[in-house]
Formats: sequence, structure tokens, C-alpha cells
Amino acid sequence: MSRHRSSLVPLALAYAALVVYASLYPFSEWQAPGVSPWAFWTLPWPRWWTGFDLVSNLLGYMPLGGLWCGALMRTGWHRILALLVAVLLGAGLSAGLEMLQNFLPSRVPSNVDFALNTLGTLAGALLAVLVAALGWLGRWQTLRDRWFVPQSGGGLALLLLWPVALLFPAPVPLALGHVGERLHEALQDLLRDTPYEAWALDLPAPGRQPLTPELELATIAMGLLAPCLLAYTITPPTWRRSLLVLGAALLGAAATTLSTALGFGPDHAFAWVAVASEVGWLVGVAVALVLAFLPPRVAAALGLGLIATSMALVNLAPADPYFASSLQGWEQGRFIRFHGLAQWIGWLWPYVTLAYFAARLFSRGPQAPTQRQKRLPQRRKDKVRRPRIGA
Repeated sequence: MSRHRSSLVPLALAYAALVVYASLYPFSEWQAPGVSPWAFWTLPWPRWWTGFDLVSNLLGYMPLGGLWCGALMRTGWHRILALLVAVLLGAGLSAGLEMLQNFLPSRVPSNVDFALNTLGTLAGALLAVLVAALGWLGRWQTLRDRWFVPQSGGGLALLLLWPVALLFPAPVPLALGHVGERLHEALQDLLRDTPYEAWALDLPAPGRQPLTPELELATIAMGLLAPCLLAYTITPPTWRRSLLVLGAALLGAAATTLSTALGFGPDHAFAWVAVASEVGWLVGVAVALVLAFLPPRVAAALGLGLIATSMALVNLAPADPYFASSLQGWEQGRFIRFHGLAQWIGWLWPYVTLAYFAARLFSRGPQAPTQRQKRLPQRRKDKVRRPRIGA
């Protein structure tokens, strides 16, 4: 199999980070264990366990095995070798995390968890090999070549992470990157009991004044435009972009609805829908469709300014008044670790996308040929091969 710059590579790394985060959360109160870090290998079956723990440990590592095995195959590795290496990586990661859990009082290392994690990695890798054997990876490459420009793996990974980022409650729908208040609090904590404490306390906190309806509408529209412009940087300017815009609108609505349902219950899943959000959604879709034929480099330049403006508006907005209630619901449930991860993705996604826009703008990589350029060689070939009448 030929080598490709696959979007599976950054996705595999991102999912590995998710596993590390979920396994070591809350990353606090580290202390030396009273037993050997390897003692859990010989422990008997744990007395306390639930079906959720078993299923989550098995299913949680399946995407990891599939992504790693798929990424290795997409970069040219043989299927069997990719499967073995993926399983070894998953088993090694699980073993290392189980040993590190010895140093966290809130976590309990378990040889059962390790076995389930390894089985999950193996199942995911086997599924990836099956997908490759059925030729689906080749079909995906054909589809990707038709829809996306070369070297688009990073952009595809960011597009796939965008709905995950929306799971964390935002002050305004689709408003990612709301870190101003957290940075303000972190700076005050850092400078406490120092000569600069008074200066830090006098700093005005962001997000004290609510956004006007016009600014809220603009923030929602720019939140939807951001992934659309990101898609434009990795796709040729054709009619297919309109389908990507509609897909982004549907994914954004679905992720926001799911986030609201997880925070406030299924009965309030559509509580985020209001006049400003509806109009902002329509404006975002309309503007994205108008810009559908922008060249990729122009879309990257426009995306730079849009992301910067959007983050400025987002950090002017106060925190969601229902955020505390939503956070409490997550903290008392089983998904708090993934809630924390979604929080980090929601904070960092616009900043990473900003860097990606800059990289696409100043890169000298190959650009996708236009439809006229694709047809021109064929026309010339036909012209050369046309037989002469009466020769």
C-alpha cells in the first residue's frame, strides 16, 4: 500500500490523549504508593465492579486500536505488522497508565482493566484490518482525492474534532475558546502573595457585560463559518462545498442539542434554540454558501481574521448562567472525565485552527487543479490521437 498523509495519524494521537486524560483524571494529590507499582498484576478479581466499567474499558480502547492500526496501514505498513504494533502500543499504554494510577488515591489499578483494554485494542485493530481487506480504505482514498486537496489530513482531523468541542457548554451557541475568565483567575492565583498581587486584583475581569443581540448573532454566525472556511482550505472550489456547509450546520445543531441534553436532561435538549441562534445559524449558512467558491488560500486568510474576531467576542461574553447546573450534572455522573476532555477541546480548538489557517496560508504545498486544468491534458491527447481523414 502506498504511503499517504492520513488524517488517522492526528486522530490516533488525539484519541490517545483522550485515553490518558480519562485514565489519570483528576491529575491531583499525587503520592507514593504503599505497595509496589507492579503489585496489581497478581491481584484477584476485584470485589467491586460494574457492567459499565467492563464495557467502557473494552469499548474505550477499540477506537484506539482501530485508529492506530489504520494509521499504520495508511502510511505503508503491512496489515499483520500494523495489527501487531497497534496491539502492542495499546497494551503498553494501558500498562503504563495502570501503573501510574498507583500514585493517584482516587484511582485503583486493575489487571482486569488492562486485559479488557488490550482486548479492546485487538478488536479495534482487527476491525481496521477487515476494513482494509474489504477495500474500504482504497474507496476512502478515492473519495478523499475527489473531495479534498493533497495534504489535508490535519484539516480533516480538526473538522472531526469540532463536534466534540461543542459538547462542552458555551456562553453562546458555537462559541468556542472561552478562556478569558479562566486565564484571569489563573493569573490572580499565580500572583497571590507576591508584590504583583494588587495589580492582578485590579485587572478587569472579561465577560462582565452581556453581548448585545447583534453581537450574539454575529458570534453564532462566525462559529458556524469557522469550520466551513476550514473545509474550504482543504477542498477545491466546487459545488461539493455546499454539501459540506449543510453537513456542518447539521453537525453543529446535533452536537449543541446533545450538549444541552446531557447538561439539563432530554426534556430541555432544545433550550438553546432562540431567535438569535436561529438567525445566526441562517446567516452563517448563507454567508458560507456565498463564499463557497473561494480559493483555498483566500479562505485561509479570511479564516484567520474570522477566528481572531470570534475569539475576541467569545471572551467578552459572560459565562452561561446555567453553566454551574450543567457542570454539577456532569460531575455527579459517569462522564465527568470526558466532560473535562471536551472542555479542553472546546478551549483549544479555535487556537489550533488559527495556527492551521496560518500554516495553510503561508505553505507552498501543491494546490488542487481546477476542473479546466484537469480537462486540458485530455483535450490535447484527443487532439493528437485524432486520425486524419483520407490519410
